Amino acid sequence: MNLLITGVTIADPKSQFNQQNCDVRVEQGKITAIGKLSPQKNEELFNADGCVLSPGFFDLSCAVGDPGFETREELKTATDAAKAGGFTGIAVLPNTKPVVHSKGEIEYILNKTKNNLVDVFPIGALSRDLEGKEMAELYDMQQAGAIAFSDGGNAISDDGFMSRAIQYAKGFDGLLMLYPESRSIAGKSQINESAVSVLLGMKGIPALAEEMQISRDIFLAIYHNAPIHINQISTAGSVALIKKAKKDGVKITCDVAAHHLVFTEELLNSFDSNYKVKPPLRGKADVKALLAGLKDGTIDAICSQHRPHEIEFKDVEFEIAAFGIIALQTVLPMLIKAGLTATQISEKLSSGPRRILKLKEISVEEGANANFVVYNPTEEWMYTRENNYSKSYNTPLLNKKLTGKVKLVYNNKQLQSYG
Repeated sequence: MNLLITGVTIADPKSQFNQQNCDVRVEQGKITAIGKLSPQKNEELFNADGCVLSPGFFDLSCAVGDPGFETREELKTATDAAKAGGFTGIAVLPNTKPVVHSKGEIEYILNKTKNNLVDVFPIGALSRDLEGKEMAELYDMQQAGAIAFSDGGNAISDDGFMSRAIQYAKGFDGLLMLYPESRSIAGKSQINESAVSVLLGMKGIPALAEEMQISRDIFLAIYHNAPIHINQISTAGSVALIKKAKKDGVKITCDVAAHHLVFTEELLNSFDSNYKVKPPLRGKADVKALLAGLKDGTIDAICSQHRPHEIEFKDVEFEIAAFGIIALQTVLPMLIKAGLTATQISEKLSSGPRRILKLKEISVEEGANANFVVYNPTEEWMYTRENNYSKSYNTPLLNKKLTGKVKLVYNNKQLQSYG
C-alpha cells in the first residue's frame, strides 16, 4: 500500500528536512519522496495539517508479563499499547516466569513477536532468577538475540558480582543496564525521603540510595574501562554525578522515565497507589534538574517504565501496593506537558535509545525505510478503559484529558492509524 502524508512538520535532528513542513510519500515500505508533492493514483492520502512526523519512538524499559504473568500483560497487548503510543520498537525486560535468563526464553520472545509492526528486542537477565548471585548465560543470550542485560528493577547489591559482570560483558561488547538503588539504604521504604514522607508518616527512600549505587557503578566502569547504562535516574544528585563522569570520559549513558519529568511527590498526599513508582516521585528541584540534564545531553534517553499490574496489586492500601504504572500510551503527552520540543522528543525517544543499544538509527530521508510516527502535539483526548490497549489499568491518568495524540504509525511495511 502506498501512502502520501501531506502538510506535516518533520522532527528529526538527523534529517535535512528537520523542522520543515513537507509532504512525505511512502511506497513499498520506503520513503520515496519528501517535498511539495501531488497525489498519485492508488495512493492513500493522510492530511497531517498541524501534525509532526518523527522517526518511530523506541522504549528502553518495558515490562511484559509473557511468559508467566500473562494476566498483567501479553506480548500482543504490549505491542498494541506501544503502537498507540507511537513506539515502533521496544526492549522488554526479563522479569517474567520463567525469568529470561537463557537463550530459550530469548528465542521464545523473538518467535512470538515476528512480523509485528513493533520491533521487539528482549533484554536478558544479568543474574539467574534475578537473584544477583549467579551470572546468567549472557553470551549465549546475546548470540540468540538479547539486546542488553539487566535485572530490571532489582539492583545488584554484591559489588564483586557487579565487577565480574562488567568485565565479562566487555569481552563480547555486551551492554549492562543497571537499576540504581542501594538496597541496604533504601530498605523497604515506600516514597521519597523528604518533608512529604514525614508528613504522610511513611519511611522514605533517600536520594542517597540512588546516588551511592551510581557512584559505585561509575567506579567499576572506570576500573574496567567498560560501558554501562543507568536506568531511570530520578535525582538532581544523579544528574550531577553522571554529568561529571561523562566529562571525565567514563563510558556511561542513562535514561529517565517520562513521569519523573512531570509528577512530583506532592501528588502522594492523596495516597493514590497509582502514583507509587520506583524510583519514587521526587521533589520539584529534582524534576528541574532532570529536565536540564535532558537539554544539556547528560541524560541520553527517555523511557516509559511501563509496569503493568493486576488490579489486586494496585487497588489496595498504599503501603502494600506494587510499584509501577502503565505508560506506553502516555509518554508523548507527558513530554509535551513537560515542555519538550518536537526535536527534543525525537532525539530522546527515538535516536537516543537506538544509539545506546547500538541499533541502526532511523531517519526521515528519501530512500530510507519508512519507520515513523505522526502525532498532533495540540490535540486533546480522553484516556479511558475503552482506548487503553494495555491489559492492565494501573495509571493515575485514566479518565484524564491529555494533550498530544498519536495519529499514525508505520514500520515493517505496516500502517496503523488512530482517529
